[in-house]
Amino acid sequence: MDLGLAGNVAAVTGGSRGIGKAVCGCLAAEGCHVSLCARDKAGLDRTVDELRARGVRVHGVVADVTVPGAVERFLDETATVFGEIHHLVANVGGTVGAGFFEATPEDWARTFDVNTLHAVRAIRAAVPHMTQPERSSIVIVASISGSKPGPRPQYGAAKAAEIFLAGALALELAPRRIRVNTVSPGSILFPGGGWDRFREQHPDRFENFVRQGFPWGRLGRADEVADAVTFLLSSRARWINGANIPVDGAQGLPTAP
Repeated sequence: MDLGLAGNVAAVTGGSRGIGKAVCGCLAAEGCHVSLCARDKAGLDRTVDELRARGVRVHGVVADVTVPGAVERFLDETATVFGEIHHLVANVGGTVGAGFFEATPEDWARTFDVNTLHAVRAIRAAVPHMTQPERSSIVIVASISGSKPGPRPQYGAAKAAEIFLAGALALELAPRRIRVNTVSPGSILFPGGGWDRFREQHPDRFENFVRQGFPWGRLGRADEVADAVTFLLSSRARWINGANIPVDGAQGLPTAP
């Protein structure tokens, strides 16, 4: 299926590893030019080289999206290099602090900053550069933790806010013909990721988690999320707007007990 993304320009936050890197690779495979940011320059440079080998234009920016002005600089630079932006993937996320009584107000604020507020800043910076009606689209990478309660409520609350944000912006940006959706991954296993480390450190707990929570007997893969994100960005998904798409293999528990 031709997704019609060839020649388009996509900006991806946190694009050098895990889901973000898989999204960049999937977009490049469709012929989409890619701009990505990440904190680690070495990882960013490696990803940029890998993507360029696919024959598309690629631009990488070292940026920490929680630093004031950083994500805006990334997107303004993307527009300068490519002339416009058609697609945005607000992928950066994470959690700060432990359980409810252990997490401080500062932990809550930092968790919302890296998730919801990063997406807000990215969208506000990208939309002025999205000038082609019905060609532009945005995907926020949320989580099933935004709809399935689990430990570390600050994370789930921030992801729930991202899902609400996409629904609200689907209405507000409708006159501009810019679609906004969320993809909510379940637990995704990739080298060097959190679940990979958990499997090494707590093999018995990991196996128990897999048995209890996953009907197919495994965690998800980053490329499986990337496929969903790429489709949602494309014109093939032109009537999907304000939606939240779980990509979790019917996962039950949102995190390990």
